[in-house]
Amino acid sequence: MRIPVAELPADFRARALRWAAAFVHCAYFEPNDLAYPHGPFQRLLAVADAGAEAPFSLATLRPWLQPAASAPRCGFVTYDVKNEIEALSSSRFAGFAWPALHFFTPHTWLQWPGNDVEIFGAAPETTLQQILAAELPASVPPDVPAVHPRMAKADYLAAVAAVKEDILDGEVYELNLCQEFYAQGVHLDPVDLFQRLNAASPTPFAGFCRWHDHFLLCASPERFLAHRPPVIVSQPIKGTSRRGATPADDEQQRQALLNDEKERAENLMIVDLVRNDLARVARTGTVQVPELFGLYPFRHVWQMISTVQAELRPQVDLVDVLRATFPMGSMTGAPKIRAMQLIEHYERTRRGLYSGTFGFVRPDGSFDFNVVIRSLQYRADTGYLSFQVGSAITYDSVPEREYQECLLKAQAMLEVLGSEIVEGPNG
Repeated sequence: MRIPVAELPADFRARALRWAAAFVHCAYFEPNDLAYPHGPFQRLLAVADAGAEAPFSLATLRPWLQPAASAPRCGFVTYDVKNEIEALSSSRFAGFAWPALHFFTPHTWLQWPGNDVEIFGAAPETTLQQILAAELPASVPPDVPAVHPRMAKADYLAAVAAVKEDILDGEVYELNLCQEFYAQGVHLDPVDLFQRLNAASPTPFAGFCRWHDHFLLCASPERFLAHRPPVIVSQPIKGTSRRGATPADDEQQRQALLNDEKERAENLMIVDLVRNDLARVARTGTVQVPELFGLYPFRHVWQMISTVQAELRPQVDLVDVLRATFPMGSMTGAPKIRAMQLIEHYERTRRGLYSGTFGFVRPDGSFDFNVVIRSLQYRADTGYLSFQVGSAITYDSVPEREYQECLLKAQAMLEVLGSEIVEGPNG
């Protein structure tokens, strides 16, 4: 069923998400109509009921993806899938209980090609009427006056110093050190909070995911992988600076980031890692870097983004690609395995879905996945609310500057929550 957008109410997307969020499996991918090299997410909304067959590991993902379905497959891969790929483990605190991996085949889905909306499923006319009838409750600001750090600022600064010693000792070249901020006993409307986050920080790889009582509210600026046969693209982000308050200040911030030797070194190290990862599944001689150190503006920050692309070898599938490239180097460091071991040592929280990936696989085998960063996670059953942020530590990192980068990345989430950071019993 295809309907021109012009014939639908202006709040149709809001109503569609409100309708979809009532299902226990819901995935929404929002590009915010932003320009991006190789394009942003394609807008897609998909739902499924409880009890649908689903894979929960890489070992079960490949047979589940065969044979191809007429619907897109939507889902996520948590950071902890690293433990299936390598001889690693995760034993830190976890406020969430996401499965390591989860995909579903929707019984109903919507997509937005051009100036139209397409509705697929058994009863598209009924779906349209249900969406149009969906009530939009009044938006109420969330009541989250404070979030607490899982790691006190002093401990984070000490961890940065310790990582620098590891770098000097030759353990790693770079390590992405992350920390969690959380609140407990929170009652809020996940759909409304996602709309607030998306309005405050529109990004090309935003998304909303529901898995039972777990919700991901994602404002990611970063693409992990896109596959448009035969080409596969990865676009790691390394390098962040604030936006300026005036055009002159903004340009100064852009130039400062462009010429920052530390940020360029971070970016280059991860580009090399991504090149090596893609080479494991690429046709020989096809790995290229069409853009290095590209600078892109977002609402709150400038980001340094590079693009790595290659042609996949015949018969290589999504599981092969994930085994070769996951977790993404921008969220680990280099070399990757040692970096992940040190991450487990220094961080206080199991990453779970944070620094994992959320995306979809098309019936033709193409796929697009983001990096789960700049995201809120919420458990409606326990009231646990959390976000994580991090920065890349290199030999010339200044601990206080790394901490301030974490706060900069947290800015949009703190704004939509109306919260401030307060050191609590675990921070």
